[in-house]
Order: sequence, then structure tokens, then C-alpha cells
Amino acid sequence: MSTLAALNFQNGASPLMEQLIFFHDHSMTILILIITIVSFNLFSTCTNSNIDQHMLESQPLELFWTIIPSFILIFIGLPSIRLLYLLDEVYQPSITIKTMGHQWYWSYEYSDFMNLEFDSYMIPSTDLTNESFRLLDVDNRTVIPYHTQIRTLISAADVLHSWTVPALGVKADAVPGRLNQVNFYSNRPGLFFGQCSEICGANHSFMPISIESVPPYIFINWVKKMINS
Repeated sequence: MSTLAALNFQNGASPLMEQLIFFHDHSMTILILIITIVSFNLFSTCTNSNIDQHMLESQPLELFWTIIPSFILIFIGLPSIRLLYLLDEVYQPSITIKTMGHQWYWSYEYSDFMNLEFDSYMIPSTDLTNESFRLLDVDNRTVIPYHTQIRTLISAADVLHSWTVPALGVKADAVPGRLNQVNFYSNRPGLFFGQCSEICGANHSFMPISIESVPPYIFINWVKKMINS
């Protein structure tokens, strides 16, 4: 979960998010190197009163700074294209969850199980306990088993919403009349929070997402409890 002092991404809880973080670090390393070299050259030019007449028009230099940026763009672009294809890859999901956005809460349906659907509302500040997170905790968490491929089908019942969980590297618009799909794989147990990322009205900031990743046997027990309740 992000805090006030956090400047980087949240710790990755899925292979896709880990790859996104690696690509960010890869790109930032190249950009910092370029900024450092360009800044040094600008500083040297501004502080040096001597000008080399042979450097006023240098064909080899112009060829150099045309070819090198091309290689740099390829060096950044190829991992980016690979990652885009990984994000859009359709795997064989073990569990499918239907997510519906409303003003202003989320509803979930586990289509692989009979009669397993519920609404998820934010817990008001007056009802929070010492273990709860303000503006992030919900009354019904979305429970998933880790080490399992999860498919989420996302839509909305009224206006545009966006289902986003940064730690899992998933974000998809919830559009009325349209079904979007995201796949993710949680590689560790934990509690992962998200929020609606599309301005959807007055209570846009008060419809959080809470994903609880648990071992498979705990997930099965939770399913039995939810079906029998």
C-alpha cells in the first residue's frame, strides 16, 4: 500500500507488475544517463569561451547524434512492445470474477460457483477498527487464491468507472454496455488495495477495491461459507 513517503511503485504482487517495475527502472536508467550527458555538455559550452571552428559544422558528429538516438529508442521500444503483448495475453484462467461498477460501490460475482455474488462498500470512518485502513477498507473483500490465474470481466451499470489494483498491475475501464477483461496472477498472499480511477461523480473517491490473496484451501473454505450464508 502506498504511503505519504512512497515515491516509487508499490511492491509488485504479480509477475506482470514486476515486469512493469523492471521496465520503469530500465527506462529511467537510460533517461538519467542522457540527461546527465546533455547537461554536462550544455554546462561546458556555456562556461567555455573558446569555440573550435571545426566543430561549427561537423558531418561525423551530426551522423553520430542521429544514429545513437535511434539505437536508444530501439533499446527502449523492444522491451516496451514485449511488455504490451504480455499485458494483453489471454491465458487459461482458473477462476472468473465478474466486476460491476456502480455509483458508488463495486459488485462481484464468482461465475464458477453457484449463488456467489456480493456488493462491496467502503467502510465509513465512524465504523473503522484499529486494523482497518481509512478510505480503503470495504465490508466485503474480494478473496482470491494465490498462484492461480484469475480473469476479471469488468463493466458498469451507470457511468464510467475504472477498476484498478496497482500492486497487481491491472487497470481497466468499466464501461456501461461493454465488457472488458483483465488477467492477473497473484504470486504471494496479502491484502492489496485499489480505487476507482475514472471520475464518476460526487463519491468517486469513496469506492475502493480490496483484494485479499489467500492460500487455496482458505479460499475454498471462504467460498463454502459465502454460499451457505
